[in-house]
Amino acid sequence: MRIDETALSGTFRIVPERFEDERGHFWEAARHSRLTEETGLPFTVRQVNNSVSRRGTLRGVHCNDVPGDAGKLVTCVRGSILDFMVDLRTGSPTFGRHVMTRLDARDGIALYMPGSIGHAFLALEDDTCVNYLLAAEYVPGAMVDVDALDPELALPWGLTGPPVRSPKDAAAPSLAEVVASGRLPRHTPHEELIRP
Repeated sequence: MRIDETALSGTFRIVPERFEDERGHFWEAARHSRLTEETGLPFTVRQVNNSVSRRGTLRGVHCNDVPGDAGKLVTCVRGSILDFMVDLRTGSPTFGRHVMTRLDARDGIALYMPGSIGHAFLALEDDTCVNYLLAAEYVPGAMVDVDALDPELALPWGLTGPPVRSPKDAAAPSLAEVVASGRLPRHTPHEELIRP
């Protein structure tokens, strides 16, 4: 597998090496030692979530403001999505910027990010399933929501009609409102996150 840091510090794109034969195909989706070695951050799975979405479903933007910055590994295991990682860390030199990646169950590309990075995606096919490996268990009230359609974020969704969203996501505040609330996580340079 290849692990590349993206334009947002502390976020990574994982491209697996794929092996095919008459049975089908196989790839290694993640390995603890490689993730730790190449990202500098140990990753231990504490919770696993799956979401199943119909085409046109838009989930996010969500991030966490929990201490310890719970990381996550996101993979599309059925169907395909247009995925956005958004830097919501106050004081970050890339605050407000995003990285867009198409995740498809057929290629196994995954994204690895701190919980302080905003995350959102649009399901491109019916019955799309996204798998999240989380380094921390869910903490009620710790999630911070930002409107995925906020013009200030200017995420290029390529929508041709209104997306399907939860009432909570549809009512999420703008980036400016969340900044004013003081709830966004603080940027911690990658080197400071490295633990012995």
